[in-house]
Amino acid sequence: MRTIKIMSFAVLGALALSPAAFAQDAGADTASGKRFAVVGGVTLLQPKSGPATGIDKVDGGPAPTLSASYYFNDNVAVELWGAADKFDHRVRTSGGAKAGTVEQQPLALSAQYHFGAADNVFRPFVGGGYYQSNFSNEKIDGLAASGDHVGLRTAKGAIGTVGVDMNINSTWFARADARYMHARPELSVAGAGTGEKLKLDPWTVGFGIGARF
Repeated sequence: MRTIKIMSFAVLGALALSPAAFAQDAGADTASGKRFAVVGGVTLLQPKSGPATGIDKVDGGPAPTLSASYYFNDNVAVELWGAADKFDHRVRTSGGAKAGTVEQQPLALSAQYHFGAADNVFRPFVGGGYYQSNFSNEKIDGLAASGDHVGLRTAKGAIGTVGVDMNINSTWFARADARYMHARPELSVAGAGTGEKLKLDPWTVGFGIGARF
């Protein structure tokens, strides 16, 4: 099942790079003045190697993502972005040995500025905002000498976005984006905070197909 999901992500990413598959005659229609947009795609999230007690590295992984935007005008928008499924991560100790797994599911609200006219073929954009990422299904109890449950508390903070939309017609567009999240979740043992924070600070790279209306 996991292989099928990854293959599905790859197909979706390929479609995002194949505008001919969605090309339609634009006619007299225009992208200008349309206020809503939705994007579905796949995103790869890669944390930095942020050492903490017993943890040397947290591996990245893919997940499907969704976003919905409201455009105040052709250039200024607010976007709600998040993972439709959880990102799965392997936790490794020094030397590369697997210590266990953990899942996370981020959600972010950002303001964005889209450059150029709404009907330009390529429209780069930048954004910044606030996010939260919940961690669950932590299976890294072996990191505690007591054998108690080891968890990660919710990460929250600033998120930055850069990306580009490629207009296919007045409705459809392909999107590529990268995001940076300032993530320093606190490690907990048996439900109690330890005061030690894991420096994850992940980057994401995403590809998707969007529609505006």
